[in-house]
Amino acid sequence: MAENKFLMYKGKPLVRKGNEIYYGDMTEKYIARFEILSTTKAGDLEIADKVSVQLLDSNVDFPMKDRISKETVKPTLFDALEIGFIWLERALKN
Repeated sequence: MAENKFLMYKGKPLVRKGNEIYYGDMTEKYIARFEILSTTKAGDLEIADKVSVQLLDSNVDFPMKDRISKETVKPTLFDALEIGFIWLERALKN
């Protein structure tokens, strides 16, 4: 049986699917979700210039709108990841 290999950051999986990035372990209470809403061209690269951040309850039995604990939009992927990691760390400590 093939084993899933995920990119790990600070001991938690970081998974990208299209314009969405998920961070966290689904066996824990919360995960962070990042969605790249828009990009700009910088040479040959596409750079995220608007990123949605959500702290989600990991229970997929609830509707998505009920799973959202916190949300914001940030102007860079770095800013989005930074706040998402902080939110997730704090939520899992409580």
